[in-house]
Order: sequence, then structure tokens, then C-alpha cells
Amino acid sequence: MITRRDIVKALVALGLGGTTFGGYAFAESFSGCVTRYALTPPRWPAGLKLRLAVIADLHVCEPWMSPERVRGIVEQTNMLGADAILLLGDYVVGHQLARYSTRVKAPEWAKILASLKAPLGVHAVLGNHDWWDEYAVQVRRRGPTRAGVALEASGIPVYENKTVRLIKDGQAFWLAGLGDQWAFWLRDDVTERERDSRPFIGVDDLPATLAQISGDDPVILMAHEPDIFPDVPDRVSLTVSGHTHGGQLRVFGYSPIVPSRFKNRYAYGHVVEGGRNLIVSGGLGCSGYPIRFGVPPEIVVIELGSDGSA
Repeated sequence: MITRRDIVKALVALGLGGTTFGGYAFAESFSGCVTRYALTPPRWPAGLKLRLAVIADLHVCEPWMSPERVRGIVEQTNMLGADAILLLGDYVVGHQLARYSTRVKAPEWAKILASLKAPLGVHAVLGNHDWWDEYAVQVRRRGPTRAGVALEASGIPVYENKTVRLIKDGQAFWLAGLGDQWAFWLRDDVTERERDSRPFIGVDDLPATLAQISGDDPVILMAHEPDIFPDVPDRVSLTVSGHTHGGQLRVFGYSPIVPSRFKNRYAYGHVVEGGRNLIVSGGLGCSGYPIRFGVPPEIVVIELGSDGSA
């Protein structure tokens, strides 16, 4: 979670300040773009061309991510011609940003997201803020969450360590959704050493998720936080994540603050390690404070099995 001290440290590190920076960073919070990636992962089936649209980290609230703005994002996404639309979590406003905003009830934003359309469907995972949103959920250490219930009620399936096999042009692939890795805060009685080694408790189970997959068809993994990536095997063609907001403050490819134990290693963009592929979306909303600098809100489009010329 980004704190007030973190923001001050970031501004000092960036060497930026004053009304010019503040005005630009505020304006960039409301800008938006479509960021495109084209890649053919190792062992990707010849002839399988797949277009994915990714929406991450909406953090719906008034006035920073209003229902009207979400409706515009939905309309823009529907025009991108995606085969499938992936929603990567954090639909609700974070507690810190809630001090400067008004909450929007989950059924209201979920009803808007229900207007997303793609031939192979709309698929969702939950993010940490969707779990942190309810004290009762934290106490009982399990769902359901308001966000998850609202999405399912609107016809959008939510994957928690679940998979589905989809077919495009006669060729199959698997879509896997990992449970959130930061679902629960640690209890107060844990030691500092325990807290440092594992600051949150997750509902993620990567082995159980991948055990549901059979055959040789390619696998696309949705994981809200990118921190799982070192444990993702070669069997997975592509991992897609959000959560980091690209650091929310980013200059020359560097983010002073990244909510990840790997810091800038998985802060943003296309990461290739050992032939394995990860794409981290910068997301659309804000967390902590309603400012973004150097990483404007984005809808991500991923062209798999393409060189991007089509």
C-alpha cells in the first residue's frame, strides 16, 4: 500500500515538484490510451491468432473513476475487436483513496462491465483491494466478496484457481485465473520477521490451478499481482497481471515505489525471463492518491501469434 511518506519519497526521488508537476500528474490521471503488444510465445501453435483486451485496476469511485468514465472504457474496449476480454481485479476504491472520494456500490459498476462483449467472453479475477474492502471478509478469512458477487450476478465469471478451455478457429487454449496473492492482512500477533517474509496471506494455489489443465494446448494465466511469475512454469505461454499501476509515478522507466517484493523487476510492461512471458498492465485507476505521472491509464491489447502487422 502506498503511504503519505512513500509519496513524499517518490517526489524527492523524481526531483519534481510545484504546481506544474501537480497539474500534469493530476491531468494524466484522467488521460488514457491503448497499449499494444504483439508476441508469439515459445511453442505457440502455428496459425492460432488471438487478440486479448485487458482491463486492470479500475478502482471505481467518484470523481476519479466515475461510472461514466467506466462506461467510456467499456465502449472503447468493445471497439478493439478482442477475441476475449480479461479483467484483472481491483474494481473497488482503496481505503486510502477513499478519503478523497466517494465509493460506488459494486452492483452499479458491475452492471456497466456487463456491457463488455467478446466472442470468447469476458473473464475476471479479483485483486487485493476487492478482498480488503470488507472487514468481515478479513475476519473470516474467506469470501465471498462484494466485488465477486456483483461480477457473477452480472454474468461475468470470476476465477479463483480455476481454468476454462476455449476454442478459436478450431484451435484450443486454456485460460487460468489465479486466486489473489494478497487477499488477507496478517494478524497483529505475527512477528516482525514473519511480516517481512510474507506481508499478506493469499488465496492463490498455482499447482492446483495448473493441475486442471490437460493436453498440450497453450495456457494463459491471469494473476492480479505479478509476484507469482518466478514460480510460473514453461507450460504457461503468457502471464498477464495488473496491481502495480506501473508504480503510478514513473520516470525514464523507473518507478520509485512499486507494490511488489520484486520492485521494478515486474513494475510494468512486457517482461521475458527464461523464455517465459509476462505482461503487466499499468491499469486505469489510482491507488493511494489520485495522481499518475509517466504511466498514463491504459487498456492493454495483446496480439498472440502475430508480429503486430495485422
